Amino acid sequence: MSGFEENEISKNANGGTEIAKRKLASIIDPALLDNFQIICSRPRELEMDKIRIFWAHDMAEDPESKKFQQQDFKDSFHQYVFISNWQYQRYQLIHGIPYDEKSIVLESGIEPAPESALTKPTDKIRLVYTSTPQRGLEILVPVFEKLAELNSDIHLDVYSSFKIYGWDEADKQFEPLYDRIRNHPQMTYYGFVSNDQLKQALNSAHIFAYPSIWQETSCRAMLESMSAGLVCVHPNFGALPETSGCLNVMYQGDYQDKSNHANIFAKHLNAAISFVRNNDHQPMVKFNKVFVDSRYDINRIKNQWEMMLRDLLNRYPDVKSRQKPKQQFVYRTT
Repeated sequence: MSGFEENEISKNANGGTEIAKRKLASIIDPALLDNFQIICSRPRELEMDKIRIFWAHDMAEDPESKKFQQQDFKDSFHQYVFISNWQYQRYQLIHGIPYDEKSIVLESGIEPAPESALTKPTDKIRLVYTSTPQRGLEILVPVFEKLAELNSDIHLDVYSSFKIYGWDEADKQFEPLYDRIRNHPQMTYYGFVSNDQLKQALNSAHIFAYPSIWQETSCRAMLESMSAGLVCVHPNFGALPETSGCLNVMYQGDYQDKSNHANIFAKHLNAAISFVRNNDHQPMVKFNKVFVDSRYDINRIKNQWEMMLRDLLNRYPDVKSRQKPKQQFVYRTT
């Protein structure tokens, strides 16, 4: 895959990082990409004849990011790309990534859902969870069990599995939770499905239920849900407020006490269910779709990438100039 590097982990994965990377690789001029080594979060061997870009997707606290404590390693890259300002600030704080032109925030892009996705079925209110299980499923399932006792017209579809990363063994610890879902008449467990199947399911769903306990650096699952006209219920954790534009049903979670977090989430999720049942949500989801489709459209993001790549190519046109990134100028204040 020209420009965008694969490693031993990513080659078997189909998560948000891999979807974004492969889509960009398919629509950016390959002749342009041939000049670059674009590494997504997990640096391995550096190609010194290329213009080297570190494209951060993981948290700054991730073990793979410890290499950035080494100044020589930081100096090996011509550009740092982050997917949210929140993530960028974490790398600044923890690893001393400079606040200068060597760093840029380019958000993750999605392919907008069709306008027809705003027209939903009316027989049931369908909730979805579309992330890996450790990010909040253990809070969602007991909350939904309680709400199902009060609401016979709701159904939860769970698309969650570590198979998305090729880590089948990691699912074993969550099998008891998956069984609770399988054995409940108002829940369905789908496990891992393709992104195309997932987007099709979103077109018929009403609520993205995400009691996240994970510091998201962005959230493709939420963006695709907003584009498909879902009411999104989530905490103000990590980059979720920035990514969503603070437009969703957002709450202050409790990350020390999961039981208290569940109670807070239950209150907001139940309100969202009533919101949808009474058809009061239409103005909000229509506005949210316009926001997400204009801000995160993959073609807009592609144009931003190409602008950055062409600028870097002008600054580092040949192999000699790429050996070590050069500072363009120094602004002297004295």
